[in-house]
Amino acid sequence: MFPEYRDLISQLKTSDRHFQNLFQKHNEIDQKVKNMESRIESGSPEQIEALKKEKLALKDEIYAVLKKASATV
Repeated sequence: MFPEYRDLISQLKTSDRHFQNLFQKHNEIDQKVKNMESRIESGSPEQIEALKKEKLALKDEIYAVLKKASATV
């Protein structure tokens, strides 16, 4: 996710608790979706769709934080 911000992501994961929480939540949802799609966890198509939308919203928020942080560096 966002390879052009790899260094900034590493920095923010250690220095910005809000960013760290967003990133962790995104990864948790991503894993849950993968597990549901692989039938490791149960989940209806509607639940998977809702999780994907939540994941996308988190990704948008992560991107906004990255853009703001890169502008101040």
